[in-house]
Amino acid sequence: MRVQRRSFGDFVKAFFAFVALAVLLVGVPGALATQIGWPLPNGVPSLDWLQQEITVQTFLNILTVVVWLAWAQFTACVLVEMKAALSGVGVPGRVPGAGPSQLLARQLVAALLLVGATAASFAPGLSQLGQSGYDANQKPTVAAAQQTPGFFAQQQEQAADTAAALAEQASHAASHADAGGSTAKQGDTKYYRIQPPEGRHHDSLWEIAERHLGDGRRYKEIFELNKDRIQPDGSKLSEASLIRPGWIMEMPGDARGGELVEMPDEAPNVSPDVQQQIADYAQTGDHAKGGGSGAQGGGHEHAGGSPSASQLSLPEQRPAPDLGHQQATGVDAESDSSFGLPEALLGAPLLAAGLLGALGRRRRQALWQSAFGAVGGRRGMEPPTPSGDAQDVQDALLVGADPEGVRMLDRSLRGLAASLAEESRALPVVYAAWLSNGDLHLQLAQPAGKPPAPWQQGQDQTFWMLARTDAERYEDVDTAAPYPGLVSLGTMDDSRLLLNLEAVPGIVSLSGREADRAAVFASVAAELATNGWSDRMTITLVGFGEDLTPLAPSRIRHLEDVEALVETMEAETRQRRGALGAAGHDSVLTGRTGPAQHTRWAPHLVLLAAQPSAEDAVKLAELAADASRLGIGYLVGTETGDLPGAAWEMEITGQGKLLAPLLGLELDAQLLPVAQQRAVVELFVEADPERESDRPASTPPFLVDISEQGRPAVYARLVGPYEIIGLDTPDGERSALLHEALALLLLHREGVHPRVLSSALWPRGVTDDVRDALLDRLRDWLGADPDGTPRLGRDATGRLTLAKSVVSDLDVLRSLYHEATQGKGVGSRAVRGRLLTDALVLVRGPLLADRPEGRYRWLTHEIVDAQLPLLVADTGLALCEFHMEKNRAEKAIEALNAALRTAPADERLWHELLRATHATGDTSRLTALATDLIGRSGARGLPPRTEALLDELLPTWRDAIAAVG
Repeated sequence: MRVQRRSFGDFVKAFFAFVALAVLLVGVPGALATQIGWPLPNGVPSLDWLQQEITVQTFLNILTVVVWLAWAQFTACVLVEMKAALSGVGVPGRVPGAGPSQLLARQLVAALLLVGATAASFAPGLSQLGQSGYDANQKPTVAAAQQTPGFFAQQQEQAADTAAALAEQASHAASHADAGGSTAKQGDTKYYRIQPPEGRHHDSLWEIAERHLGDGRRYKEIFELNKDRIQPDGSKLSEASLIRPGWIMEMPGDARGGELVEMPDEAPNVSPDVQQQIADYAQTGDHAKGGGSGAQGGGHEHAGGSPSASQLSLPEQRPAPDLGHQQATGVDAESDSSFGLPEALLGAPLLAAGLLGALGRRRRQALWQSAFGAVGGRRGMEPPTPSGDAQDVQDALLVGADPEGVRMLDRSLRGLAASLAEESRALPVVYAAWLSNGDLHLQLAQPAGKPPAPWQQGQDQTFWMLARTDAERYEDVDTAAPYPGLVSLGTMDDSRLLLNLEAVPGIVSLSGREADRAAVFASVAAELATNGWSDRMTITLVGFGEDLTPLAPSRIRHLEDVEALVETMEAETRQRRGALGAAGHDSVLTGRTGPAQHTRWAPHLVLLAAQPSAEDAVKLAELAADASRLGIGYLVGTETGDLPGAAWEMEITGQGKLLAPLLGLELDAQLLPVAQQRAVVELFVEADPERESDRPASTPPFLVDISEQGRPAVYARLVGPYEIIGLDTPDGERSALLHEALALLLLHREGVHPRVLSSALWPRGVTDDVRDALLDRLRDWLGADPDGTPRLGRDATGRLTLAKSVVSDLDVLRSLYHEATQGKGVGSRAVRGRLLTDALVLVRGPLLADRPEGRYRWLTHEIVDAQLPLLVADTGLALCEFHMEKNRAEKAIEALNAALRTAPADERLWHELLRATHATGDTSRLTALATDLIGRSGARGLPPRTEALLDELLPTWRDAIAAVG
């Protein structure tokens, strides 16, 4: 152990620390006891005590009790810190609710013991002082071969008066890092061995850097020293967030603390095996000596200072904690191969979620229009099944989408706007948002004060940060979307950048090859048109994107040339300036938090792909000069990169890199290549409810043999509680997972891509071997048909399919209805009645009624929840019509009530129920039904068509219901 001499300042600190502790521990209680006395009543209080007058003495007694409690808490903190120091445990225990008190106690005890014999053992536990308090999850690791006295971190303000030897060591390490060396000297090289997880805590490079380098942000230096070097288990460090127990990390020369092993010096507390591993690992370090450890703060990072209109900076972040070997390899495994799916959509979670949500809404709209339309033949229409590129793109959307991330972003931004409105504060101008390891960082144009809780100050005054755990507590709030112009541009260092186009003080220019620019423009347009964190918006596409209009016809408009754009924007700029002046607002941001927040100030974003002429460019620059205040944003393409009025200049390379040197950005760009763009548009066009409105009813994708000879080998009941007939229940915890996988396959008879299956069952990722093991168990569970064919197979595209011998009640329900309305039931009334009755008997409730909480989340992407009620309603209406043909009103009422149990919101069923009840001639029964309908409608009242029908069937229904009460 190296021992350093104590300076005169250390003894002065120790003296004052002793005096402070004596005053706080002895002086405070002594003063309270002698000057104020016992503040609490001497006996049991009576009811009369509650009626006594509140005097100044009452407040003094209350304040005295508070001071006594604070003294007791501080005393406990001192005892805990003293015990930790004297026992050498390194990290003391946490006193509940005593963060500042325990930090003060730690400083005083440390200063007192710094000149004592126990200071060396106490120092490692204090390496966090002044940065983040202390971490209760830190744990002892490899036994120390070296302990350096002193506890001030390298980049703290307290380092100014630290011992001279420490200053020399830090200076030597800094000069060595500048020189490009990987360590100090061969004899001073230090190593750290990653420890096994302890409970839910795992080692991370950030925490190692905090403990031994004094700053968690220096984790990049450790990463660069050890990147791609062979570890004892044969693997390599390739990602800063993926480290494994047993790995060895070479540390920078200025690393300190009792958890390090210094080689080749002897380390008696380290096993010979570990010494040999470290010695072997040290011989692989030559590659690092030329690279230096200056990875901290690459060319795109800006230490300190505030970003301006020409600067964006990556937020300071912690690397994601290591979650163990399985998840680490899972990320690599799934990223290595896309199984033929489009990579661009797999790596664009926010874009994919927006497209998937918009597509689902479009398909639901088509279903409802077909059900309530005048063309009876379209009832029960099945949405078209995509094929080819469209099918691959749909699968990529299902795999890549992150709806939870979109929901978190939307709720967080709206929650921020609501909190600022409650405090009567205006929305700050936000240039960009960064999503990093689940946390949300907003980069402001200028400091805007302290953010409202639970938001926190970021790395400087121009960053507001919201941790994911805090964001998950946000609920939906009724406020306008504050920053609808945010759009994803790409990723950098595992952080996703969203640029706020409407806040840029001028034009954003994009240079590069035409095809590369087109992929960026298409991605931006598609995300703006479908994102989930905006309300209303106008997106004007000029010179490209006419085929993108089907994504959002209410948002996207297309102009042919720049002349039309200039004319349009001149008029809108004048209009917005006048409206802002009349409303008394400085910018659209102040208008979004007032009473008119939902009716005005929607952004208008202009995307001009082709380079404008010199004259048009000047006109656009003049319009864009005041655009950010008006909520208007411009993204303009250019071939040369030289565009008048361009505030921010970006370039897209042929390798998919989005460069902005003046902004300090080098992103992996988010793109939507032309082939995938066409496939996405095809999905939306096929789902258009107005397309081919007179086409005949479509055939279900899978029909079963409903005769006795078609009895299935495996029968699953999905309509209602989930049951499986023909298979034994699997043993163990995997039973629920197997049931969920089978349900997904049963709802997609056309086939399910393996990536879609794995992302549905494991939304946070899974390794190939785990997925393949599940498929093997599922294949064994389902078994084979009598001819030896496995019931779980693959089609020509590699998608998973089920044999025809595996059937669900939903398949049977569809087949019965199809046969009754388009098959044998068309020519035989008796057959139609029997088929419809059998179909309605299958309905036992909603789809998968008893599914466990937290599972089957993939159903939110499906439209089967809209298909099933419509199918049941169509079946009930057809059976009602069948019975009313023979004036069997009671049978018709029975069929309609059975359908209403699954489709209670279907207005058609209620209309037919009113007609059938009227046919019974029982006026009181009809009045009771009308009363029930009014009770169900609530404050909205009855729909106009229902009121008109009641006026026809029961003209006195209003008076009758009023009389009933």
